[in-house]
Amino acid sequence: MFQPAALCGALDGFAGLEGSISIAGGTAHIPVMTDAAKEIMTFNPKIRITVEGGGSGAGVQKVGEGLVDIGNTGRAISEEEIAKYGLKSFAFALDGVAAAVHPQNPVENLSQQQVRDIFAGTITGWKDVGGKDGSIHLFSRDEASGTREVFWEKLLKKGPVAGTANIVPSNGAMKIAISQDKDAIGYVGIGHVDQSLKAVNLESVAATQENAMNGSYPVVRKLYMNTKGEPSKLIKAFIDYIMSPEGSEIIKKHGYIPLK
Repeated sequence: MFQPAALCGALDGFAGLEGSISIAGGTAHIPVMTDAAKEIMTFNPKIRITVEGGGSGAGVQKVGEGLVDIGNTGRAISEEEIAKYGLKSFAFALDGVAAAVHPQNPVENLSQQQVRDIFAGTITGWKDVGGKDGSIHLFSRDEASGTREVFWEKLLKKGPVAGTANIVPSNGAMKIAISQDKDAIGYVGIGHVDQSLKAVNLESVAATQENAMNGSYPVVRKLYMNTKGEPSKLIKAFIDYIMSPEGSEIIKKHGYIPLK
């Protein structure tokens, strides 16, 4: 069970420190970063931490341009981004990405090819994949999204996404969109799956973190924190805290798998 980190020894790394930490980027990271920030600021009120989203692309740009201290990404940063900005990358968790539908949609399982055909606009009706009569309403993310990049590369095999797809800005917005549309299909990080939507089985394999970890579920990614050059003492303390056993409990609390 999750225990408040204020009771744990990993926070001792913040003793005597002061200053601010600004974080932006991948939206999948926000619950973990926010919980960690609360524990740290409670332990040491002289430290202020702000957490924003914006997507993985924004995380790279903002940290690279010195606008934030940590830029979060739901994908590995590219060689071009490393060269351009001098970034250092710290992977801390594993997450799966699931195709998701409204909870009342009777479709429980799709093949990888069916998912590709749906997002390409080749399959346009739910009846064609064992569902009720009705048009499929596509939801996707913009190209700055790390969730989109993993879904597009590993499941869609870099295939086309229909121009009719509705674009939403975050995992949270995707959950809301799907929960309000019985004919919707989109995708979210598995850590975001709750009762508001239903993760679809892929080739009869459930989209769970356990299956992501054991390799049976194929659409997986790592979550990263990125800094411009070597992190300062305060930023390093934050990264170390996320990587600590106490940080791992926060990561698991939000449905992700800590990386050792």
